[in-house]
Amino acid sequence: MAPGLRLYLGGDLGAGKTTLVRGLLRALGYRGKVKSPTFTLVEPYAISNLDFYHFDFYRFDDPAEWEQAGFRDYFHPRSVCVVEWPEKAGGLLPPPDLDIRIAFRDSGRIVHISAHTPLGERCIERLNTRSTD
Repeated sequence: MAPGLRLYLGGDLGAGKTTLVRGLLRALGYRGKVKSPTFTLVEPYAISNLDFYHFDFYRFDDPAEWEQAGFRDYFHPRSVCVVEWPEKAGGLLPPPDLDIRIAFRDSGRIVHISAHTPLGERCIERLNTRSTD
């Protein structure tokens, strides 16, 4: 996790998007309750030098709701923004660093991660390095 990181999560309902966010927060040392922002739209977490924002746009009916809510201000150099259902905001979101897609497979899940920026590419490089250690 690095300041300025944008992660966009996709997958069917129940695929594990919020569970993944919970794991990220635990890895960062957060020990409090991690709630799904389905009804609140965003859950903020202050972790060390990061402003961590967990968004869920599942209930958006119109992409303009993202702009009207003032969420653009959350995407700044100190923040990590994790967005569930980013497609519901139309093309109004800044591009993701990492796009993470979770799909059901047999009795488990399969995860596809793609980088869209140099920061995203560095994250994938670090993941690959850790998986070979």
